[in-house]
Amino acid sequence: MLHRRTVLAGCALAVTALATVATPAMAEPNNSPASSAVKPPPAMVDAMQRDLGLTPAQIDARLANEAKAMSTDAKVRAAIGDAYAGSWVSGTTAESFIVATSDASKAGAVLAAGAQPKIVGRNLAALESAEAALDRAASGAPASTSVWYVDVLSNSVVVLSSNAAEAEAFVAASGADKSAVRVEQSNEQPQTYYDVRGGDAYYINSSARCSIGFSVRKGSTNGFVSAGHCGRAGNTTTGYNRVAQGTFQGSSFPGNDYSWVAVNSNWTPRGWVNNYSGGNVAVKGSTAATVGSSICRSGSTTGWHCGTVQQLNASVRYSQGTVSGLTRTNVCAEPGDSGGSFISGSQAQGMTSGGSGNCSSGGTTYFQPVNEALSAYGLTLVTG
Repeated sequence: MLHRRTVLAGCALAVTALATVATPAMAEPNNSPASSAVKPPPAMVDAMQRDLGLTPAQIDARLANEAKAMSTDAKVRAAIGDAYAGSWVSGTTAESFIVATSDASKAGAVLAAGAQPKIVGRNLAALESAEAALDRAASGAPASTSVWYVDVLSNSVVVLSSNAAEAEAFVAASGADKSAVRVEQSNEQPQTYYDVRGGDAYYINSSARCSIGFSVRKGSTNGFVSAGHCGRAGNTTTGYNRVAQGTFQGSSFPGNDYSWVAVNSNWTPRGWVNNYSGGNVAVKGSTAATVGSSICRSGSTTGWHCGTVQQLNASVRYSQGTVSGLTRTNVCAEPGDSGGSFISGSQAQGMTSGGSGNCSSGGTTYFQPVNEALSAYGLTLVTG
């Protein structure tokens, strides 16, 4: 968990949350991907050049290809139904879009939709079923085993652990299909990040600091979504300027890692994310990016950083409990960044949950997909 905290009883984290610490739907997302004709803001270009090693021309091409992949994925998934086994982009400019299918007879439909087919042994439902078994057994996971996720590229569920024998015993006890699970050696130990524009700081009960995810509305009530570990229903918040801001209306953690805060009339929600270079990135919708897509994060400790989507549907066992359905990225983050915005192009992706490493040496960060929070609380994303 990534939040910077002053104090929080019982919240020493084995997996880092990104907040500075205090104490620890489908609503109506706009699902139109960013148009390839829309130029990314300069700050995004600068960060993608720095973090991904791309030229401006490559960035334009990559964002256009990723937007096309988002749209194509929905079409091909509908076309092949239960045979769908995940998708991803690859190549410097995301020029290749691959869709995995467990039914070779569906390859033609994948090609017709404009994607490259890959025949695999298991459909996505089988992989998610194996992960769900691990989730149900999460309370029995050893301290050495903190992360597991569906890896569509290898058509398996990957369990990361510093002790392979302990991880294999956990898998066996869970009842998961062992043939679908791979144990990989890893010392990764994520922790949550604690700490109305996406990426800006806010303070919980005048102590812990987190970062705003995205502006939302519920009827006539304005607010924002953030990480669930940042606060609980009834906790009060102040803004980056320490002015009274709002109150947590709902919070889910562990299990999930999302929350929403209703703000008072002194605060106006904007469909923007702070790029920490003196400007904003407009939020146009919340279409989920595919594996391999570029993605950027905004947070009140480390600002703006970019990387790529590594895996979807990851489960992370924090010291406070297991959170499932997270997205795994190679974007760095640090305490205080918790709850902050993850965005791909102009599409809102989710709120920073936790991770390992830092922005000096690099790291792995997980985010809670935003659409789940919108649906859970009946919220509408504010777009800019």
